[in-house]
Amino acid sequence: MQVTPELLGTFPGLKPLPQTTLVQLAQQSSVRKFARRAVVLNAGVREECVCFLFEGRLQGVDFTIDGREVGLYFVEPGDFCGELGMFDRGPQPEFVIALTAAVAVFVPMDSLREISMQAPVLLSMLGERLAARVRQMTRQRSLLGLPNISQRVCCQLWMLVPEKAQESLQDTVIMNPPTHMEIAIMLSLSRESVSRVFQILQTRQIVKRDGPGMLLITDTGALKQLAEGAEEL
Repeated sequence: MQVTPELLGTFPGLKPLPQTTLVQLAQQSSVRKFARRAVVLNAGVREECVCFLFEGRLQGVDFTIDGREVGLYFVEPGDFCGELGMFDRGPQPEFVIALTAAVAVFVPMDSLREISMQAPVLLSMLGERLAARVRQMTRQRSLLGLPNISQRVCCQLWMLVPEKAQESLQDTVIMNPPTHMEIAIMLSLSRESVSRVFQILQTRQIVKRDGPGMLLITDTGALKQLAEGAEEL
C-alpha cells in the first residue's frame, strides 16, 4: 500500500491540513504491517515517527518490576500514538503492541513538528489528544484501586461504551471489544476472574456476545449502576 494524500486524509487528525501539506507528508511517510502481538513502538527508544492506525487494534503496555504486563490504553483505527516525543524529543515511554493484525502509517515526527508551527489546527489536535490520553490513563489507574473485582471489570466496560449511549442509557454495541485476556491485563486481574464476571453479566442479560466482533450492552443502566458501585453482582 502506498501512502497518498487521500489515505492521510482519512485520519481525523490530519484531515484539516491543506492538500499541499498532505502531499508533502505522503511523500515522507510509510505503511507498515504488523502481525498479532508484534511490537509497533518500543519503550525507551526515541521514535522518529508518529503512528497512525489504519486497520486493527493496538494497545499501550508497560511492565512491572516483577515482569507482569500492564495495559494502559487502546488505539483504534483512525487514532494515533507515539506523539509524546514531538513535545520533548524524549524516548517512547511505553511499548505499543498489535492486538490483531494491523496496518499503520508512520509519519515523520520532525515533519509534523514543523507543520504544527504553521498549522495551529494540528498543534491543537495533538494537544487535545495528549490531554485525553492523560485523562484516560488517570481513570485507568484509578480502577486498579477498586477492591471489588466485579466493579473493576464493569468500570472498564463502561469506559468502552460510546458517550451518546452513556448519556441516554440506551442499549448499545461495543465494536471489536477487547478479549477477556486484554481486559485482565488492563485491570491487573487473571483472565479467569474476568471470564467469571462476564458469565454473570450474561446470565443477568446485561451484556450479550454477538460473535467476536460485537458486544451488545443490553442493559446500559444496570452496567452504569454496577460501575459506580450502586449495585453489586
